[in-house]
Amino acid sequence: MGKTIALIGALDTKGADYAFVKREIEKRGHYALTINTGVLGEPLFEPDVPAERVSLAGGMTLDELRREKDKSLAMSVMTRGIAKVVKELFDQGLIDGGLSMGGSNGTMIGTSGLRALPVGVPKVMVSTVASGDTQPYVGISDIVMVPSILDVAGLNRISAKIYANAVGIIVGMVESEVPPIETKPLITASMFGNTTKLINQCATQLEENGYEVLVFHATGTGGKTMESLIDQGYITGVLDVTTTELADELVGGVLSAGPTRMEAAAKWALPQVIAPGCLDMVNFWGMSTVPDKYRDRLLYCWNDNITLMRTTPEENAKLGRLLAEKANRSKGEVAIFLPLQGLSELDAPGREFWWPEADQALFDAIRQYARKDISIYELDCNINDAMFAQAVTSKLLDMLQHEYE
Repeated sequence: MGKTIALIGALDTKGADYAFVKREIEKRGHYALTINTGVLGEPLFEPDVPAERVSLAGGMTLDELRREKDKSLAMSVMTRGIAKVVKELFDQGLIDGGLSMGGSNGTMIGTSGLRALPVGVPKVMVSTVASGDTQPYVGISDIVMVPSILDVAGLNRISAKIYANAVGIIVGMVESEVPPIETKPLITASMFGNTTKLINQCATQLEENGYEVLVFHATGTGGKTMESLIDQGYITGVLDVTTTELADELVGGVLSAGPTRMEAAAKWALPQVIAPGCLDMVNFWGMSTVPDKYRDRLLYCWNDNITLMRTTPEENAKLGRLLAEKANRSKGEVAIFLPLQGLSELDAPGREFWWPEADQALFDAIRQYARKDISIYELDCNINDAMFAQAVTSKLLDMLQHEYE
């Protein structure tokens, strides 16, 4: 039985490209549900979902957009609208995947629609900007970005091949069946290079107790993805022991997960164990990218592309309060663990970021601002030591047992 693939794009300026892709999808035995996002002109062929529906979902009529003649406004309206339309179609069971094509503006609109599809639902974007920084377009979704090589502006021997390949990708994805696998309750764990040893030990213990561990690299995108999966109801418990993204958000590093980090588990009352892992550091790209105001700070070249900056006692006091206030929002059971011999590999006696006074400011703030009913455990070891891994894992397992008794 054929599947339905949403085909999202401007059918006025790029109608010939979309007509080709539509035919190719249908030749493979599937149905292309076309959604027009073009504002300026009439579509080359009649779409299944007209641009008027998309614009109305975005807050304006198509006639209003045309009268305004404001490209930025039209972009904003259609970007909002396509996300709502695609979500509605998927929720109604009318589409099984999505494909879009375009330049920078078309990519912004197309990926807005594709991001509205849940994780695991096939989604492909053929784009002129696919070989650059795709984070603004992909976000925390699983969009497959395909470089268009040429502009999406008509058929020729090169573009036809690229489009046919894209059809092959989306068709292969919608036809793929997930083989049966053993399903276990899911635990999320946050990790960084400086807490890898900790998480490896924790994951082994959790897996031995019948849980599957999803490890998220605390690089901004990783934290956002973890929060998203918690919000979507996939997760049973949370081992949030690498909260370093809070430091980047506070100080202006490049790996912030945004202001809502550490809020999903609290909102959904999930059992969670928290530790201030890697709050001793803020991340920048190569050494030359460190802002001038931080050039006299304690910096460490983690590799050619990543520079770490040691947080100060003043910053750690603010981070301790922030972490405590995030924990205070929790409607479920929560515990905080403090490693008194350092927050990372680098923050250990004799290592580059060892600064007991800075860590003490963090610990004091956590103790001061955390709710009195939240248990705080202090362990005289480094965060990567076996003692710490055993303690945080055992506590989470106890919480999970209480949850389901």
